Amino acid sequence: MPNKFKTLLVALWIVLFLGDASHAQNGVLGEVRFVGPSKVEKTSGVWIDGQYVGYLGELKDDKKMLLLPGEHVIAVRQSGYMDFIRNVVVEPNKRLTLTVKMERDLRVQFPNVTSEVKLQVTPDRAAVFLDGGFVGNVHEFTGVGRAMLVSPGKHRIKIALPGYQTFETEITLLPKQKFKIETELAKGSITQADPLMRKE
Repeated sequence: MPNKFKTLLVALWIVLFLGDASHAQNGVLGEVRFVGPSKVEKTSGVWIDGQYVGYLGELKDDKKMLLLPGEHVIAVRQSGYMDFIRNVVVEPNKRLTLTVKMERDLRVQFPNVTSEVKLQVTPDRAAVFLDGGFVGNVHEFTGVGRAMLVSPGKHRIKIALPGYQTFETEITLLPKQKFKIETELAKGSITQADPLMRKE
């Protein structure tokens, strides 16, 4: 048998084997689909087993959540709202639909005088943390008419996304000051996972 023909057969076998393995793995996974009735839910951040995975409105199509079978802890967070936390059991090759309804946290008080922080960050789906608490994703604070309203004074801002290095900075704002942060997250690992897991 000619060497070229042998090589072609081996290559074909590898493609078929990998295709079957990939198909088998997808057959084992289960899907979690998120439903949110309003913009509040759609822009809320989603954590699965302590890992930030994105904001609710984007977790579909090529970003749909495929998880290994078993029990998982899902947390949905939004600034000014109570955390929505559910324990779910994912079954192989089945879809679980989770309807998320965020409820206002009446303990949160918003300042009368604010300053503005605008973001120009790539990728714009990254999570934004203000003084240790999740406040939204970059996209919400980018573009015309969009900004993060914060109280004057000193603040810590963290921008993080799995697969990228975390960006952190500290700023001091005057009343009614407008401030802009521009950066591009570098590819790499998140070294500190704790701030992504919960509000401080």
